[in-house]
Parts: sequence; C-alpha cells; structure tokens
Amino acid sequence: MPIQITIIGLGQIGTSMGLALAAHKNSILRVGHDKKADLEREAQQKDAIDKAEHNLPTAVRDARIVVLAMPVSQVRETLEFIAPDLQENTVVLDTSPVKSNVAKWAKELLPEGRYYVGLAPAINPVYMHDFQFGQAAAKADLFANGLFLIDAPYGTPEEAVTTAVDFVRLLEALPLLADPMESDGLMSTTHILPQLVAASLLNATVDQPGWLEARKVAGRAYATVTAGLAYQDEIDSLRISSLQNRAGMIHALDVMIAALRGFRDDIEKEDDDGVAARLEAALEGRQRWLSERVSADWTRGARSEAVDMPTFSERFFGGMFVKKHTKK
Repeated sequence: MPIQITIIGLGQIGTSMGLALAAHKNSILRVGHDKKADLEREAQQKDAIDKAEHNLPTAVRDARIVVLAMPVSQVRETLEFIAPDLQENTVVLDTSPVKSNVAKWAKELLPEGRYYVGLAPAINPVYMHDFQFGQAAAKADLFANGLFLIDAPYGTPEEAVTTAVDFVRLLEALPLLADPMESDGLMSTTHILPQLVAASLLNATVDQPGWLEARKVAGRAYATVTAGLAYQDEIDSLRISSLQNRAGMIHALDVMIAALRGFRDDIEKEDDDGVAARLEAALEGRQRWLSERVSADWTRGARSEAVDMPTFSERFFGGMFVKKHTKK
C-alpha cells in the first residue's frame, strides 16, 4: 500500500513537489489541500496530486509526511489546526524562509512523537529568471539541480531527518544539513534582503519628487530590481520573516547600507577608480556566482563516502523508524 504524503498549499512550490513525486506513484499517494478549492481541482488536473482533500484534518490523518508549502504567515495556525490529527511518527516539513520561530511553534504545538524538520529550497537555476508565480509557474523539475537546506531542531530523531533527506532526493535536489540559526542567516542575505532592497528602491522613488516624469522612462533595470518584491513572499510573510529574524536582518541591512555608502562616498569624491573597482568587483562576483549556481557542483573538493542506506520505500514499507539490527 502506498505511503501518503500530504501537501498543504498548492501554489508553485507545493504543486511542483507533487509533479516531481509523480514519478513515484507506485509507492506514494499524493494528497493535496489548499484553502482555494479551485487550486485543488487544477492541481489534480495537472497530475500534481492523486487526491484532493479539502477537509484539512482528513487530509493529514493518514499521512506519514506532511508538507507545509505556504506563506509563513499561515504556518502557525495550520500547525495548531492539524496537530490533533497527526498520527505517531509523522514528519512535518515546511518551506518558509525563516526556521527558528517555526521550530518553536512546532515544539509548542505538535504532540509527542510527531516531528518537525524545516526545508529551505533553492530552485533549479534554469528558472531563476522566471517571473511567473503561483500554481501556473509550477514545474516538475523546479527543484532538479537545486538544493534544500534541511533544518532539524536539536533533539530531532535521526530517522526523521533521514526521512526529510529522502524526500528532498525524491525531488531530485541536493539535501544540505544546516543549523536553523545558520539557515536563517543565509536566507536573510539571499532571500529576504533582496526583497527589502526592492521595497527600499520603490519607497525612494515612487511618488517622490520627479516621479511623475521618472515613471515614464523607468525601464528594465528598474523593473528587474523591483521584481524582487513583486514575485516573492506575500507582504505579511515578508514582514513576519524580517521581524522574526531581527538580528540576522539588522546585520544584513547594515552590510548593505555600508556597500551603498561606499558608492555614495566615491561618487561624492569623484573617485573614478573607486567606482570602477566596485562595479567591476560586483559584476565579476555575479558572473562567478551564476556560473557556480548553474553548474551546481557543490561537492567539488569535498570528501564523499558511500552510505549503505535502505531506500525510501524499504524504510516505509518495513515500518518507519524501525531500528536495523546488525550482526556482531
């Protein structure tokens, strides 16, 4: 009998997960839930889920893995609502960018014997310049050649972490274990900061002196930078993520402000060499990063060892969290 994975939230992330899992229909039953019934119907039509279940307690009752693919503004209330109906040994995964507070909520709300592990996805680099969003932007290979930071709170059983690792591998992504505080710091710099920079540019220009004329000529450069706000987290989730990770965000913003001040000071001093050096360093850094991101060869130079590990199906059909006994 297939094991059930329930995906709550059928936007781009949740629907893409369902599409990627379609290759494993022989061992997985994909159940989908969304607040919007039309997204459930469309996900089923796309073959992203095997079954839509609009009743949330019913959707999670038989699940061995529950994925919260939703804005962080909805995570706490969802955890609270599903907690009484989770069976023992269920692993709850979430994809919100900030993990420390979500881990606190999970510790507070999940019954004993139910486990939380955070996932922070970095998508397939092919789609990094795709400005579509929502379910229409879902792709079966959205996570292929990408990676997931896996954030397990201290004390999480090894079997629950392994389940999260296996889930990521089913999506054809690279699992990377991370401390929740470390993960929050990385996401502050690479995920939340760009959105706040976009918001700052908009606040500094829209409806400011000269905007009536400037709006007529604002083009690709302006649209590209401000897209960071339009196509990422909803406003409530961005606000919550920024405030929940206050120390990390303050540090990231301080570094950003210092970089802007460097440009400002060089321009004030008419330091041609200084401005040129900053621009050249930035462009070279971006080109190097993009090349590394596309190649996704994160294991270069790292020592790797083969691990004798049962497959995903073997673990579940053999009984989740059953310890293996080795001969002495």
